[in-house]
Amino acid sequence: MTDEIDVTDCTRCPALCDSRSRIVNGVGPTDASLLFVGEAPGRQEDETGEPFVGRSGDVLDEALRDRGLARRDVRITNCVRCRPPDNRDPRAEELANCRPYLDHEIDAIDPEVIVALGKVPSEHLLGRSVAVTAEAGSLHDVSIAGTPRRTLVCVHPAATLYDPGQRETFTAALDAAVEFVDGGDQSRLGDF
Repeated sequence: MTDEIDVTDCTRCPALCDSRSRIVNGVGPTDASLLFVGEAPGRQEDETGEPFVGRSGDVLDEALRDRGLARRDVRITNCVRCRPPDNRDPRAEELANCRPYLDHEIDAIDPEVIVALGKVPSEHLLGRSVAVTAEAGSLHDVSIAGTPRRTLVCVHPAATLYDPGQRETFTAALDAAVEFVDGGDQSRLGDF
């Protein structure tokens, strides 16, 4: 099924095509209860072809382990599948160009909860301005490609590296995401 949701060729964003070495597709099970959505690939993600590797990925992996989960238990993807030049935020038109791919992936995965990791994915998915720290852990019902989806705002894992005070906000949001999945039934998430 990943062949059906993986993007193998795209030239919609010339600046991103020029800066990428590869398209970075989502990873994880295609029936995951939790879908984590980040902003865009960084340098290490562009090199490896996998989202959330490096220091931010380590923070996410550790937080998942602390909740009895592994990376293989969840799906991880990005709003934009190609690395923006100089690690800048994706532009509005780039987010819009890649949105059909994200919507298709969300539809195919059909997660119980989408966890928006940081400001860009939170605003992109909720369609409004988001104060991430203040709203972290809040669950919102939003329409994504015409289907109601539960989307949880979360601090980006990198925020905990730059501001250790964000660690508690980040982990509390993850606790909320796990709690919301299947009404607290963790059967689809692995053994606790």
